Amino acid sequence: MKKCVFAGTFDPFTVGHEDTVAKCLALFDEIVVAVAANKSKACMFSKEARVGMISALYEKEPRVKVLLWEGVVADLLKAENTPFYVRGIRNATDFDYETSDFYASRDLSGEMITLYIPAEQKNLHVSSTLVRNCILFKKPFENYVPRAIYEYIMRGDYV
Repeated sequence: MKKCVFAGTFDPFTVGHEDTVAKCLALFDEIVVAVAANKSKACMFSKEARVGMISALYEKEPRVKVLLWEGVVADLLKAENTPFYVRGIRNATDFDYETSDFYASRDLSGEMITLYIPAEQKNLHVSSTLVRNCILFKKPFENYVPRAIYEYIMRGDYV
């Protein structure tokens, strides 16, 4: 069985993230979506809410496992018994950041295999930051997040 890990802050999970998961499901038997408890970021949504949102989105997809992770990616890959780490890439800035992170993580785990999945053109502008700003300024954001995430946020379950 081939399994990959897709980790991120996901504050919140966007249609771009959803597209990356869909592409992973075409390549792998299982995908672990790991919500990172990034202590250097001030998140709008609690880590529990982020796990809840993504779990709600994939509640009928048994090949997607959602979990909270508070360590380094190398340890997560080892815990999940897979070398495959997936990153979504929108632009050159993402590529530069992910490549730097790759080399640092590779020093911790020489077995790590990172796969970059480019964003669809229609999603190049979509980011969690965009969604958070829309929420803060009371602007429409339903086109930037999957329907289940939008409904979760609109119910106020994250408060």
